[in-house]
Amino acid sequence: MTGTPTRSEEQDLPYNVFAKSCPSRGTLEHVTGRWGALTLGALHEGPLRFNELRRRVDGVSEKMLSQSLHALERDGLVHREAQPTNPPRVDYELTPLGREVARRLLSLIHFVEGSMDEVLAARDGYDGGRGAR
Repeated sequence: MTGTPTRSEEQDLPYNVFAKSCPSRGTLEHVTGRWGALTLGALHEGPLRFNELRRRVDGVSEKMLSQSLHALERDGLVHREAQPTNPPRVDYELTPLGREVARRLLSLIHFVEGSMDEVLAARDGYDGGRGAR
């Protein structure tokens, strides 16, 4: 199968993100949420320690980064390796599945970045037509 699956092809898949009880919804939320997507994108560049990752993902709190990393690790997208050193050193890196997800996310991220002139113009037009509340 190539490209986007049709509805009939979706019905043949064992998981369907459009179904309320499908476990793929949770993973999609972890991957596409603001901090999950940015964390995956940052780790695509290579393994990082927690504080390096926090600096790379500007604006993320320690708590939110920690929660995102736990969710992504649980989903099998991120590998956490604790080094038995003093002080302890913890490195985070993408698993093979995580690398594939990050590659696809980065394609979307780059598309959005490249489309920002159009987006900003659309926002201006929308806000101008509504009296910019």
